[in-house]
Formats: sequence, C-alpha cells, structure tokens
Amino acid sequence: MTENQLSPAERFAQAKANKRNPSIESFASLLKFPMDPFQEQSCRALAAGKGVLVAAPTGAGKTIVGEFAIHLAIEKNQKVFYTTPIKALSNQKFAELTKRYGAERVGLLTGDTNQNSDAQIVVMTTEVLRNMIYANSNSLISLGFVVMDEVHYLADRFRGAVWEEVILHLPKDVKIVSLSATVSNAEEFGAWLDEVRGDTEIIVSEIRPVPLNQHVLFGDELLELFDETSKDPRVNPELAQMHATKLRSPINKPHRGRRSDFGNQRMQLKQIQRISKPEIIDILEDEDLLPAIFFIFSRAGCEAAVKACQSHNIRLTTTEEKQEIRRLVEEKCYNIADEDLSTLGYFEWLSGLERGVAAHHAGMLPAFKEVVEELFLRKLVKVVFATETLALGINMPARTVVLERLDKFNGEGRVNLTPGEYTQLTGRAGRRGIDTQGHSVIQWSANMDPNSVAGLASKRTYPLISPFKPTYNMSVNLLEAFGRERAREVLETSFAQFQADRSVVGLARGIREKQVSLDGYEKAMECHQGDFVEYAKIRREMTDIERALSAGRVRAERGKDLRQSKGRHLQEQRLNQLKRDMRSHPCHSCNEREAHARWGERWFKLSRELDGIIAQIEGRTNQVAKTFDKICGMLVDLNYIQDVDGDYEVLEAGKTLARIYGERDLLISECIREGVWSKLDPAGLAAMAAALVYEARREEEWEPRIPKGNFQEIMQTTTEIWEDLEDLAHSHKLGQTPPLDLSLSLPIHRWASGAKLDSVLDSADLLAGDFIRWTKQIIDLLDQVAQTAGPELAETAKNAVDKVKRGIVAYSYYG
Repeated sequence: MTENQLSPAERFAQAKANKRNPSIESFASLLKFPMDPFQEQSCRALAAGKGVLVAAPTGAGKTIVGEFAIHLAIEKNQKVFYTTPIKALSNQKFAELTKRYGAERVGLLTGDTNQNSDAQIVVMTTEVLRNMIYANSNSLISLGFVVMDEVHYLADRFRGAVWEEVILHLPKDVKIVSLSATVSNAEEFGAWLDEVRGDTEIIVSEIRPVPLNQHVLFGDELLELFDETSKDPRVNPELAQMHATKLRSPINKPHRGRRSDFGNQRMQLKQIQRISKPEIIDILEDEDLLPAIFFIFSRAGCEAAVKACQSHNIRLTTTEEKQEIRRLVEEKCYNIADEDLSTLGYFEWLSGLERGVAAHHAGMLPAFKEVVEELFLRKLVKVVFATETLALGINMPARTVVLERLDKFNGEGRVNLTPGEYTQLTGRAGRRGIDTQGHSVIQWSANMDPNSVAGLASKRTYPLISPFKPTYNMSVNLLEAFGRERAREVLETSFAQFQADRSVVGLARGIREKQVSLDGYEKAMECHQGDFVEYAKIRREMTDIERALSAGRVRAERGKDLRQSKGRHLQEQRLNQLKRDMRSHPCHSCNEREAHARWGERWFKLSRELDGIIAQIEGRTNQVAKTFDKICGMLVDLNYIQDVDGDYEVLEAGKTLARIYGERDLLISECIREGVWSKLDPAGLAAMAAALVYEARREEEWEPRIPKGNFQEIMQTTTEIWEDLEDLAHSHKLGQTPPLDLSLSLPIHRWASGAKLDSVLDSADLLAGDFIRWTKQIIDLLDQVAQTAGPELAETAKNAVDKVKRGIVAYSYYG
C-alpha cells in the first residue's frame, strides 16, 4: 500500500497505534524529525513480526526503517546485520551507527576490513554475508534481522545474483528489511519476497520529504520547467514559447541579408549561447541555490570544470573556511608519501577545495573522494562536479542539482537518460531540515525539447529485472549445502524464475486467444474434396523453397556464392516432387481452392506465431534450474562433482571451487588444480591476477607488453585451459566468458616489483582511483588463491599481496 492511499482518519489511527507501541515510541524519541507515514507504517509492520520492502525516493529517509530494525534487535537481544552494496556506504553507515550505539556494539566487515565482527550490530557488504551463509558461519546464530540497503542493486548484471542468494538462503526466522529506490514493479518484487520469505509488507512512497522545484537555464535566464498555475504537471508556456522561437531564429536558419540582419543574428546568438560553468555558479550564488552538484557524464569533464572555475577566479569560501579546509585535508592525507602527492594532483586538488569547488569521480583516489564528501557535508565545499556514480547511495545531498545534458556515452554511443536515472540524479536535491525546497537545473540546448524533459521528470519507470543465473561456484556451494533436488528447488524460487513464470502466464493467455483464431481458420478452409491442411502444407513448402532458390540465384549473380551447391540441387528435386504431389492432391481440383488457400495462408502464419510462443514458454519454464543442470553436467565431466545414485557428491576439487568467487571461478580453480601457476614469482602471480580480473574501459588498439621471464609461457598455458573450458561450456550450451585482458599485467608486475607510482600510472594509462580499484580486486583474488591453493602457491600468493599492498594502495586499502 502506498502512503497516498491512507485517509486522514487512518493516519490519525496509525499515529495513535504508534504511541501505544513502546518500541516505536522509544525509537521515535531518538529521531530529529517526526516519522513520515511510510516510515511509521514500515516500523509498525516490523514490530508486528513481518518483513518489509520499502521503496521510496532518494533522500526520503528509508534508512530510518533499517535503524528501527536495529532498535528492535537490541530490545530482543538479537544480532542484526546491515548490508550495503559498496564499501564506501558500509564505512559511512558504520561511522553513523558507532556514533549512536558506541564502538563496542558495532562491527564492520567489508572483505578488506574486519573490525569487531562479533558485535551485536555488524555492517557489511552483501558479498560478505553471502559467503558467511555458504560457510554456515556461527555469526548467523541468534541473527534476528538483516537490513538490505539499496536492494535494487539486485538488477545489477554483474553482482545482482548475490542479493538473491542472500534472500533465498538466510534462515527463515530472520526478518529482512529491504530498502529500495522507487521502482515501478515494487509490488512484483514484494510478492516474490512474500513467497520466499513469508509475511512481507510492501510500502511504497512517491513523496519527497523536500519538494523538488525544476528549472531550465535558458541562456542566462532561470525559468520554471512546469507551469506553477496549473494543477496538472504541464510545461511552462513561457519556456515552450521561448524554445519554439529560438528554433525558428536566424541562427538555426542562416541566410544572406543586410548588415543589420547580421548584427541581429550575432545578438540572437549571444542571447541563447550556453553559458560556462563559472557563469552558472554565479547565477546559482545570486539566487541562493548553493551548494550544488553538477552532474557531468565524463571524468575529464569534471576535472575541466574545476580548472575553469580556477581560471575564472571563482571563490566561494571565507578565509576561515579556507583554513578549516586545509586543516582537514592535511589531517586526512598526512600518510600519503610526499613523492606521490604531485603524481596524484594533490596541490591542484587542494587549490580547488580552498576555493569551494571539487570534482568527484571513480578515477580519483578514494581518500580524495572521501575528503570531498566530508567537506561538502560540512558546507565548506559549495560546488561539486560529479559523474553519476555519486548518485549511488552516498549521503551527499545538495540544495541544487545541475544537469548539463540529458544524454550520456554508454561505451558505444550516446543514449538518453532514463526516467529512473533522472530521478536518481535529481534525488540529491534538497537537504532535509535545511532546505524547504530542492532545485534541479537543466541547461537548455536546441535539441532539448521541454516536453521531453517534463515527461522524464514526471515518470517513475525504473523496473527491477533480475539477471540471476547460477555460476560454477554457486552450483557447488548449493550442492554441498542442500543436495541436487533441494538446490534445484531453491533456484526455481529465484526472482529471475518468478519473473519468467509471470511472463509465461501472459504468453499462455496469448496461446489460448490464438488457438481460438486458429481453429476458426482451419474450419474456414475445410474442403469437401479432401484434407486441405495437408494440401496447404504442400503449397507453403513449395513457396519457401522457391524463395530460397531465388535468393540463392541472386547471390550467385552478385558473385557472393559461386559454388554449385549440392543443397540447391536437392531443393530443386524436392520442389519438383512437391509440384507432382500438389497436382495429384484431391483438393487441387476444388472450385473454391484459392478461397480456401487464403484462409490456409492465415492459418500457417498464425500457426508459426503459435509455435514461436510455445518455444518461448519452453525456454522460460524452469530456465534457472535447467542452467544449473547444464553446469552440473560440465562439472561432472571435469571431476568437480560425481553422480551418486541420482544425487551429486562434491569432490575435493569442487570444495576448492566453492571458495573462489568471480566471473572466472572455474578457470582459476582449474589452474590451481593443474599447478599451472606454481613456477610464478609473487610479481608474476600478481600480473596473472591482473589478467584475470581486468577489463579495459574501451577497446585497446595496441598489443599490450607483458612481463619477461616465464610469464609468457605460463600465460599461454592458462589461455589454453580457458579455451578448453570455453569449448566444453559451448558443448553444454552454457554462456561464454571474454578472453583474458593483459593490458594491466605489466604495470602490476612493475608495481609489485617496487616501481614508483608515477611511472606505473603512466604505463597503465589509468587514473589513481582506477588503479586503486583494480589493485583491490587483484588483492581479493590473490587472497582467495592463498586460502585455496597448496602450500607453495599459497605462500607465493601471500607474498604477492604484500608486494601489491604497499604505498598508496596500502593507504587506500586500510584508509
């Protein structure tokens, strides 16, 4: 139920009920603001022993519901886990909860951080909880609640399966608090949660706690996007008129004319030119619309914007604020080696911060991003130029969000923002308790139709589609934990299968409708001379063969098919036979033959559509379990599992595979089993790990250099194993994995061998933040090898971790 459906009387009754509930009453007394209706409804459901799915806009206060689950767990002396999709969110939540409940009561587990893991309240990434479940960890004992923040990450094609695994495998008595962005199919997701977890209440809120006022920056004039005098959301007539006028202006239709025409044209151009970012900042400052986040869909664009502000001498801070900024920066960055500061662009970054402006993107050093976030929250930095990664959950609201364009480059071409993306980005506008309104500003351009923008701003179409499918690692873990039949049952209850089954219902309805029409066509083409369906099939096959032969002749004439095909000769023979069969068929002499034939054509066309739908249904029915069966077949072939009386026993190699997570789990397991990497030194093993995890952001047009020594030979063997696995996967009709990418292997080898940061970043062609992100994944893989391989390789992996985890990498890893 949405909160909009509650009547005033129901809201009064709800508030009264909350006052009678001591848990809700005591929790509410800790909050800065009165609870909103959706928060009250959610807390009441949790207090009644239900699970909840809460879908609400960014900044609406969903986490209050998660914090109430913590409050209940403490009251009941139970454990509670708070899961987040990214480490930055985990760190942020850990700091908040530690401040509220004390350091002794709160723990943090993020894979590279283990603080007070036996605490009553533990914040963790979702992957950590998944691994705990498969390991049957003792930490799950007395667990009462799991809060899954940003649960819409379940739709992520790379990591989304982890959320489903956790939801499916947690003990049934654990209550799940699912917190999601506003998705258009929340009811469908909630229905699945109710089916697999038991009593789950779905609470959807469309209301922003701080209303959003939407503007268009037309040249240097700030106009409302919507007509404020209208009850229905419609485009501001003044904006629509100005847009239409500019499109008809001489600028867009150049022509020869008098000198005065040319002067008018130049004046017109000046009036509608897109103004620079420093000029936009001046306007926002004059209108009291700072602090602001500018979303720019490129890292280079974010850095260029900061430089433009420095060139235009933008200064948004007082002398006292500038001193406080410098003090905090020095406090946070004192561990960074002096020799690395210049390489990291520290001094230029600090200069921008002291002016009150900063960039924020994934290519930045994590410590630099965290400083920007803290300074922005403290209102010391007034303008941040950010890529869309900032919209993903980090608590960093602004008074105003500025979008310079409504499309972005997705790696292949420019695509328009979806309504869901627009909502996520503008959701940052408006600080609760500070602003009475949030503001979004879209910079006008000639190709920006105000009606399209209005449609984007008023829709909430962000469907949650599950990409869940079993992996090799998941399959052996399921077999070891549950056995074959129970594992299949679990997979058949996944959200992916739930959605597939629902689509099958719609397809099945379509079958029934088409079958009625098909029966009617068949009746209409009945012939007193004989079986007209049989006769129609002969004619249809003749038509298909004639078309194929005609297409073949065209190809031959164009020189694309010069071979005298044996198949064509057989087709011609078949066509001659069909002509004889047609002429001898009883229906051929029917006076109404052509009328029947017209009905026959319709029957054939619909029959083929029906066959296609039936094939779709067969493909979607039990699709997840079928993939699992194929994986099991492949693992039997490779001796990871063996068939014992219709069930599968996980062998020793399978137990190794069960502890390796990632897209290349099976390849890594095979290489460990075959001892392929045993002769690599620590730097070489780090370089191999880089090839296994790295994926270039763009197509590389050069042949990457690789480390000297035995690396090339061992890489060749590794590649051959990958090729064999790909062939075997293809034979089992399983998906393929991309080839290994060697682009980062030599830079990582050099880094692990002690090279300086500036030369490594230069050879890798990576920004510091990207380098840190990839090294963390490399370290994670090396840790897995250290925990699963034999003594010699495990020791090499541990040494490799030590050699990679140095300098700025170590600082970022533990910082």
